[in-house]
Amino acid sequence: MKKRTLESILNIALETFPIVLLNGARQVGKSTLALEKFKNYLTFDDGELRLYAKENPKAFLGNLELPICLDEIQKVPTLLEYMKMYIDTQRVNGSFLLTGSSNVLDHKDAKDTLVGRLCELRVHPLSSKEKNDKPYENVIEKLLARDFKLTKKEYIETTIEHILDGGYPEILMLEGMQRDLWFKSYIATYIERDARDLADIRDIDSFIKFVGILASRSANLLNKSHLSNDIGIKDVTTDNYLSIMGRIYQATVLKPYFANIGKQFTKTPKVFFNDTGVLCSLLKIDTKEKLLSSPYSGQVFETYIFCELQKHLAYLQKNSALYHYRTNDKKEIDFIIEIDNEILAIEVKQSSSIKKDDFKHIIDFQSKSGKKCLGVVFYNGDIVIEFDENLVAIPFGIFL
Repeated sequence: MKKRTLESILNIALETFPIVLLNGARQVGKSTLALEKFKNYLTFDDGELRLYAKENPKAFLGNLELPICLDEIQKVPTLLEYMKMYIDTQRVNGSFLLTGSSNVLDHKDAKDTLVGRLCELRVHPLSSKEKNDKPYENVIEKLLARDFKLTKKEYIETTIEHILDGGYPEILMLEGMQRDLWFKSYIATYIERDARDLADIRDIDSFIKFVGILASRSANLLNKSHLSNDIGIKDVTTDNYLSIMGRIYQATVLKPYFANIGKQFTKTPKVFFNDTGVLCSLLKIDTKEKLLSSPYSGQVFETYIFCELQKHLAYLQKNSALYHYRTNDKKEIDFIIEIDNEILAIEVKQSSSIKKDDFKHIIDFQSKSGKKCLGVVFYNGDIVIEFDENLVAIPFGIFL
């Protein structure tokens, strides 16, 4: 079993709050983390237990032996209100560890109910660092410290393996046809089932079609009208489907960057899948050759970098924000990260060679921004190239 970066953060949260909520997609490793911490464990996948908690929440909570982990809490969201009353009468930090595969706190009442009593932590799929048994190496920290050293040559083959496998822990034990069957089962069983659980989807076939078409748009600007037309649904239905994909942690809508630097910015967000293994399965990419020859290859690599950045930012535990950047005169930067008073401007290139012209939009951004800004191009090479103190090309291998 792989050591998780989140484990040390979880320990601190349990010492500080009476309730800790682990949110994340199904099969991402929430229960494994929970079972390491708690001997008492109940899951609301159990229909009888779920009915008991819904019909008599006070008795249910009163009969629990604490501390305890309650799995799939989104199936009994009304329990949160009674949990608040219970905690207010006898507050003991670390009493409840909740897990959920859809975001129960999306409901405003739930969030308000537990303010000051609950800490929410997101469990992401395994990062490449976690897969390589380096859970406490943080790429964002390295960039901020200008630590670009690679201990050895990191080859693109390893990056491609990580892209094809994605970050669900069970995949590490599978290969070939087993892996392909696992992803197909995951998409059919969990994504479709969770969508049904969250919303009254009358036409599940249109939702399945939506997921497939959305995969082909990962790392692209989100054009809802085009999505709706391609699927044959209304824009309001597209909004609903996007919301569902977000709530079950399968996709992220990335906001555009805005700043007062004399530019007109696009207001259109980008959309990304949260796991490249699921993405590649939907795009029918299962080998290195298929990935490199695919018309979606560039999008998949950008999605991989997005997923890794998202994980490292979450585990950094600093105030930060991740955006994409595009101006009306078509100056684009794949990712802008704001951390405190510093900015990381990041481009992703599949090329095995880099020239200074690849930084042109980053250089333009640096000239307008009043903040300290490091420009980074992640590329398919094996050496770090520093063009100057604020422009550096770094192999994808820094994530390994």
